[in-house]
Amino acid sequence: MVIGVVFPFKSIEDFGIELVEEHELFRKSVRDFVESKVMPRWREIEESNRIPEDLWVEMVSLGFTGVGIPEEYGGQGGGVLMAVIMTEELSRASTALSVTVGVRDLFVVPLLRWGSEYLRKKYVPPVARGEARAAHANTEPGAGSDVAAIQTRARRVNNHYVISGRKIFITGAGEADYILVSARTEPQKPDKRWWGITTFVVEKEWPGVKIGQQFKVIGLRGEQPYEVILDDVKVPEENVVGNVNEGFKVLMDAYDHTRIGVAAQGVGIAQAAFEKALNYAIQRETFGQPLIAHGIIMERIADMYMKLQASRLLTYWAATLADKGRPEFVVAASLAKAYATEAAEWIARQAIQIHGGYGVDFETGVERYLRDAIITTIYEGTNEVQRLVIVRQLLRQAFGLKI
Repeated sequence: MVIGVVFPFKSIEDFGIELVEEHELFRKSVRDFVESKVMPRWREIEESNRIPEDLWVEMVSLGFTGVGIPEEYGGQGGGVLMAVIMTEELSRASTALSVTVGVRDLFVVPLLRWGSEYLRKKYVPPVARGEARAAHANTEPGAGSDVAAIQTRARRVNNHYVISGRKIFITGAGEADYILVSARTEPQKPDKRWWGITTFVVEKEWPGVKIGQQFKVIGLRGEQPYEVILDDVKVPEENVVGNVNEGFKVLMDAYDHTRIGVAAQGVGIAQAAFEKALNYAIQRETFGQPLIAHGIIMERIADMYMKLQASRLLTYWAATLADKGRPEFVVAASLAKAYATEAAEWIARQAIQIHGGYGVDFETGVERYLRDAIITTIYEGTNEVQRLVIVRQLLRQAFGLKI
């Protein structure tokens, strides 16, 4: 097979990004909210490790919780690209705040794409309207990137399932009303490790659901993850999402979509760090001239800007493909997630270096960008996994090979 220059895409037309005036108007409205309400309170969020309730209430009133969710299920519509723009702008001020809104996608996307109409109508509208919050519980002590290794069990009893197990690093679990839970309903098959996993909608108030410790991770202060303990939780059979024993497909499909949002977080972090570095380099004087007049700083600023814009274009492109329903968006999503989050980490590191001693001082608000960026390279599938996804997709589409 001859691999064309645009492989695995069919035409250079596939590299288009479809932005309209509505996107820009929405971006400005989110930025106005960020500048007036969030930027002045970043320190409060970091120090308290909580998102102020009034900020959440205002985001709900502005319709942020429904962006990207179809109107028929209580959302604002707008698709993946609109949600990406919102995530980018929120992350510029507080990555944790963007996560507080964005974590709902890990619950909503599986229901919209795999759930029954009963589940969609019961659980999606309250989340879209901000009346309820949602989380996604898959990671376990021995199963992170290797989803097929989960050990949480769900046994069938008459017309319901009983789930027992322990989940860790569950974002949003502390405030969630609903949780998408993965559990093993059958043993793995020798030739199908993924077989035997089923996904369920679990309500946090049901007997046996317990929220355990909060993990003090390096970043995302304001929305750090929790442990979720499931102790013989009785779940109605109608709360199964997708086919029994084929929940692995539900999970992988969800991550293919939601990792675009993580790429957008990277873009927002990178934008914020770049702005801080550029402003400081212009204002700070060393050796009798502005810092930016030094060649090495000028070069570094240019490199930061190149990586920032490349990250944005990759992320918007992946979102455009996802909105079109193009299967190739999976490759684009992994490209965007890996590149944008690593760019954010690098740009944040450069911003600290440009600030010198002030860069590692909490009060300047610069070092938090690096802490948050590091996490984005890990969750929603580590960037090592993204590289595997990229190569496997290329091999599958070019040669029909599976590795």
